[in-house]
Amino acid sequence: MKARLVAVGERPPAWVSDGFAEYRKRLSHWLPLELVEIEPGPRGKGRDPARAVQEEGARVLAALPRGTHVVALDVQGRMHSSEGLARRLEHWRGQGRDLAFLVGGPEGHAQEVLARADERWSLGPLTLPHMLVRLVLAEQLYRAAAMLANHPYHRA
Repeated sequence: MKARLVAVGERPPAWVSDGFAEYRKRLSHWLPLELVEIEPGPRGKGRDPARAVQEEGARVLAALPRGTHVVALDVQGRMHSSEGLARRLEHWRGQGRDLAFLVGGPEGHAQEVLARADERWSLGPLTLPHMLVRLVLAEQLYRAAAMLANHPYHRA
């Protein structure tokens, strides 16, 4: 099983890139994780944010391989504890399908993206910078995989 993080946004700060790379490396033997960056739709004066979301959504959907189990990160999604996420990861492994985690732009996901998602996951009620979500997602996937492997990383 492989995972893909499809994220709207470009050029994260170095500390996000470095942190993501570290957890991606740690995860590599349990759950290879690929990052696909999606160009944000144009925003600003005289621009329609709804159109930007639609354009981003079309690019996100185009980045999804066929047969992938899609998890959209969404504030309205289901929250998981670390232990709960480990159980979800075990379930996903049992399905035998690759995974795609989706992070939208500033206004969230297009309706077509949410309709395509097999499930929605919320990281909680806090508003997080979208670049930081990449790092949090990678760390939590690593934590869940480590728990399933009885690795001592998780100490709760």
